[in-house]
Amino acid sequence: MALPSVWSEMRVGILLLSVLGLLSARLVGAGQDSGSVIPAESRPCVDCHAFEFMQRALQDLKKTAYNLDTR
Repeated sequence: MALPSVWSEMRVGILLLSVLGLLSARLVGAGQDSGSVIPAESRPCVDCHAFEFMQRALQDLKKTAYNLDTR
Protein backbone atom coordinates (compact mmCIF):
# COMPACT_ATOMS: atom_id res chain seq x y z
CA MET A 1 0.00 0.00 0.00
CA ALA A 2 2.87 2.40 0.63
CA LEU A 3 4.22 2.03 -2.93
CA PRO A 4 1.47 4.00 -4.78
CA SER A 5 1.73 6.75 -2.19
CA VAL A 6 5.48 7.11 -2.82
CA TRP A 7 4.95 7.28 -6.59
CA SER A 8 2.26 9.93 -6.28
CA GLU A 9 4.46 12.00 -3.97
CA MET A 10 7.36 11.67 -6.40
CA ARG A 11 5.16 12.81 -9.31
CA VAL A 12 3.98 15.82 -7.33
CA GLY A 13 7.54 16.63 -6.32
CA ILE A 14 8.85 16.39 -9.87
CA LEU A 15 5.98 18.53 -11.14
CA LEU A 16 6.62 21.12 -8.44
CA LEU A 17 10.35 21.24 -9.19
CA SER A 18 9.78 21.63 -12.92
CA VAL A 19 7.29 24.47 -12.38
CA LEU A 20 9.67 26.23 -10.01
CA GLY A 21 12.52 25.79 -12.48
CA LEU A 22 10.50 27.28 -15.31
CA LEU A 23 9.38 30.22 -13.19
CA SER A 24 12.89 30.99 -11.99
CA ALA A 25 14.27 30.83 -15.54
CA ARG A 26 11.55 33.20 -16.70
CA LEU A 27 12.28 35.65 -13.85
CA VAL A 28 16.01 35.62 -14.56
CA GLY A 29 15.41 36.33 -18.25
CA ALA A 30 12.99 39.15 -17.45
CA GLY A 31 15.44 40.73 -15.03
CA GLN A 32 18.19 40.93 -17.64
CA ASP A 33 16.05 42.49 -20.36
CA SER A 34 14.12 45.08 -18.37
CA GLY A 35 14.96 48.69 -19.15
CA SER A 36 17.18 47.96 -22.15
CA VAL A 37 14.63 47.00 -24.77
CA ILE A 38 14.42 49.34 -27.76
CA PRO A 39 11.58 48.68 -30.19
CA ALA A 40 12.72 47.46 -33.59
CA GLU A 41 10.79 50.24 -35.34
CA SER A 42 12.94 52.94 -33.74
CA ARG A 43 16.29 51.22 -34.35
CA PRO A 44 17.90 51.93 -37.72
CA CYS A 45 19.00 48.88 -39.64
CA VAL A 46 22.63 47.98 -40.26
CA ASP A 47 22.38 49.12 -43.88
CA CYS A 48 21.13 52.55 -42.74
CA HIS A 49 24.12 52.90 -40.41
CA ALA A 50 26.50 51.94 -43.21
CA PHE A 51 24.83 54.36 -45.62
CA GLU A 52 25.05 57.25 -43.14
CA PHE A 53 28.70 56.43 -42.45
CA MET A 54 29.52 56.40 -46.17
CA GLN A 55 27.69 59.71 -46.68
CA ARG A 56 29.74 61.35 -43.93
CA ALA A 57 32.96 59.88 -45.31
CA LEU A 58 32.16 61.23 -48.80
CA GLN A 59 31.38 64.68 -47.37
CA ASP A 60 34.72 64.66 -45.54
CA LEU A 61 36.52 63.64 -48.74
CA LYS A 62 34.81 66.41 -50.69
CA LYS A 63 35.83 68.98 -48.05
CA THR A 64 39.39 67.72 -48.09
CA ALA A 65 39.54 67.78 -51.89
CA TYR A 66 38.09 71.30 -51.96
CA ASN A 67 40.62 72.48 -49.36
CA LEU A 68 43.49 70.99 -51.39
CA ASP A 69 42.19 72.59 -54.60
CA THR A 70 41.94 76.02 -53.02
CA ARG A 71 45.55 75.93 -51.83
